Amino acid sequence: MKRCVTVLLRVWLACSASHAIGTAVRAADPAKQTFMVAMRDGVRLATDVHLPTGDGPFPTVLVRTPYNKDAVAAFGADGARRGYAVVVQDTRGRFASEGENLPFETDGWDRLADGFDTVQWLLKQSWCNGRIGTFGGSAVGITQLLLAGTGTTNLACQHITVGAPSLYHDTVYPGGVFKKSIIEDWLRISKFSTNALALWISHPNHDAYWRERELNRRFHMVNTAAIHIGGWFDIFAQGTIDSFTGYQHKGGPMARGRQRLLMGPWTHGVLTDKAGELTFPNAKKPPGVSHDLWKWVDHHLRGITNGVEREPTVTYYVMGDVSDPNAPGNVWRTASNWPPEPSKATAFYFNAANKAISQTKPSQARSLSYTYDPRNPVPTIGGPQLTIPAGPKDQREIESRSDVLVFTSEPLANPLEVTGPVRCRLWASSDAPDTDWFVRLCDVYPDGRSFNICEGQLRARHRRGFDREDFMKPGRPYLFDINLWSTSIVFNRGHKLRVHITSSSSPGYDPNPNTGMPFRSSDRVQSAQNTVWTGATRASALILPVVKR
Repeated sequence: MKRCVTVLLRVWLACSASHAIGTAVRAADPAKQTFMVAMRDGVRLATDVHLPTGDGPFPTVLVRTPYNKDAVAAFGADGARRGYAVVVQDTRGRFASEGENLPFETDGWDRLADGFDTVQWLLKQSWCNGRIGTFGGSAVGITQLLLAGTGTTNLACQHITVGAPSLYHDTVYPGGVFKKSIIEDWLRISKFSTNALALWISHPNHDAYWRERELNRRFHMVNTAAIHIGGWFDIFAQGTIDSFTGYQHKGGPMARGRQRLLMGPWTHGVLTDKAGELTFPNAKKPPGVSHDLWKWVDHHLRGITNGVEREPTVTYYVMGDVSDPNAPGNVWRTASNWPPEPSKATAFYFNAANKAISQTKPSQARSLSYTYDPRNPVPTIGGPQLTIPAGPKDQREIESRSDVLVFTSEPLANPLEVTGPVRCRLWASSDAPDTDWFVRLCDVYPDGRSFNICEGQLRARHRRGFDREDFMKPGRPYLFDINLWSTSIVFNRGHKLRVHITSSSSPGYDPNPNTGMPFRSSDRVQSAQNTVWTGATRASALILPVVKR
C-alpha cells in the first residue's frame, strides 16, 4: 500500500507548481467533516469535506480515491485555505467506505455510477456553488475519466495526470497480453479483494465487462474542460493522448476545443528530469501554467484571467541525445493539435539477410526464426512499468539472447525526428497455435548503449480483434499490426535505430504458454518456433512518423 500511495502523492505534488501538499501556509487547518454519502443502491461512501472559513457557497474540488482519503488531508486543508470546498472520497469498498472492494467496479455508468451520484450529492449541498472540478493522478485519474463518461454536465474542469480511458487496452491487457507485474502487484499492494485478480483474469478478451468501463466508446458523453498530463515512458502514455484527442475532437459541446495536453519524458512520476538511466535537460520545467492545479481551477471555477486561457493546446517534450549538449532535441515545443507536426508515415524495412533496418524494401523474401520457451522468458528491462524499474534502460543484456531478433540501421548521416504514433507491420508465423509478438524501438548511442524508446505487443490470437480469438495454423505467415504507442525524439547523427522482435517480456507481461488454451486454464506450456519474414510480399517494417524540418 505504501508504494501506491507514495507514487500517487508524488504525482499530486508534481502537478501543482505551488506544491500544495505539505508546503501550505502554516495555519490552523480548516474544519473537516466526514459524511457517509449514500449511492443509488444504498451503499455509503466515506467523504471528507474541507470548507473554507467565511460565507459560502464555494467552488468545489472533488477527489475520488482508492488510496485512502486520510492520506491527502493536507491537500484538502490547503485547498480550503485557498477558498475551495475540497471533497475527498474513499471509493467503494476502500478504507472507510462500504461495499465490495473491487477496483473501478462501480465508478462507471452502467448499473451503478458512484462518481455521478457523488456529484449529484454535491449539487444539493448549501456550501457548493455548482462549479465543480476534479483532480488526481493514476487510479484517481481513471476515476475522473470514468466520471466524465457518465454524461454529467456538472463538471467545469478536470486536472488528470497519468490516467487511462480503457482499462483493457491501456492497463490490464495491452495488445491482448496480461500486464502481469503491474496488475498483480498493484492489486496485492493496494489490498483489493482477492476476488479482483480472479475477476480480471476471467475476462482476457475485450468483452461486455470491459466495454462497461470503456471511455473510448463514450467520448461524446464528455462535457468538461480538462488538462491531460502524461509521460513518454508512463504506463498510460497512449491513454493520456487518447483521452486528450477523444475529449478534444469527439467530446460534447463543453469539451470539444477546450482541452490541454502536456507530455514529457517521464515515467509514472511526472515533472522530473530523470527517467530510467537518462536525464533529460529542463524536463521538470515545462512552459506554461496549466499543469499547476490551482491556476487551472482558479481559471475554470472562478473565471480568473491568469494565463491559462492563452496557453497552447499541446505542450510536448522532444527527446534527444542527452550526452551531447549541442544535439537537436531535448526541448519543449507547443502545437495546436496532436500529432503536432506534419509528418510522413515512413516504412523502415527489416532485412533478414543482414539484420538491418533501412528505407529500402528488400526484393528477396527471407526469414529468421527463434525458439521461444515460456519457461525461460526474456526479462523485462525498463519500459512502461510501475512496480519494477521503468523508463529507458540499456538493452544490451537481452540483445545477445537467441530468442531476441535484433535489426539495426547504419549510423544516421543526419538527425532523424520521429514525433507521433509508431507501429510495426510484422509478417510472422509459428508452429504453435498462439504466441506473443513484442516489438521494441531503441536509440543506439555511438558508444553502443541501446536505450528503449517505445514498445508494443500483440497476442497472436487477437490479430483480428480483441473481442475474438483466431488461432494460427502451423507455419502459415500472418500479418500482425502492432501498436508501439507514441513518442517524440530526435535520433542524433551517428546514432542507430534498433528494433527488437521477440515473444516475451517477463515479469512485465504474462508469458504466453503457446498452447492456445484459455488464459490461465492450465499449467501446461510448450516451446514455439517463431519466424519473422522480411522482403518481397512479406516485407515486415516499422512505420515511423518522420518529421522534416
